[in-house]
Amino acid sequence: MKVVAIVQARMGSTRLPGKVLKNLAGETMLARVVGRLHRSNRIDDVLVATTDESTDDAIVDECRKLLVRVSRGSQNDVLDRYFKAAESSSADVVVRITSDCPLIDPEITDKTIARFLDELPDYASNTIVRTYPRGLDTEVMSFSALSRVWQKAQKPYEREHVTPYLLEHPSEFRLVSVVGDRDYSPHRWTVDTPEDFLFAETVYERLKAKNMFSWRDVLDLVEREPELGELNSGVMQKLIH
Repeated sequence: MKVVAIVQARMGSTRLPGKVLKNLAGETMLARVVGRLHRSNRIDDVLVATTDESTDDAIVDECRKLLVRVSRGSQNDVLDRYFKAAESSSADVVVRITSDCPLIDPEITDKTIARFLDELPDYASNTIVRTYPRGLDTEVMSFSALSRVWQKAQKPYEREHVTPYLLEHPSEFRLVSVVGDRDYSPHRWTVDTPEDFLFAETVYERLKAKNMFSWRDVLDLVEREPELGELNSGVMQKLIH
């Protein structure tokens, strides 16, 4: 089965415009995400899904520099954009990653993919029950399940996001939850705001001596320097609804 990681990326973030191409310790945030995914042992291909808006031409240019394929689609119907990206990649298994996760970890991503391949559900994720830091989010689904969601989802919020319909209709899909050995979910490692970016920037600066640091390295750093976690501790996560 062909496993394709599809990274959602666009310039039009409301809380931190242009964040995906912000310089994060010498590379764009998108480059950081793609580079970390390339360390996965389970992913066969990486594709960036962006919009066909002219503001996202810069993302296409960056993808050319990164030698990563890119697919373009609707700005508002994110589900349609995502489905068509998956379709164009001939994926059997789709790994959903967002471009605001510059600390995404191949170990955690591979663990989620492995669980999916072992059990072959419709969907496996480490976000159904959160035990990992927010920002290590990995969703894995069959192309068949994504296709059914694309056909059935009708409500605006179901189209503005990729997986709400799937998660809200468990009678139609078999879901598998991937959890860790401890609850690290209070940690916030995603980038939505300037405070989040400062956290990620500080982590990269502190760990620059480790070329390929892991999520456990970040955890050790935050536990040694708890003030780092205070940089974005007041940020509230945006709700889907």
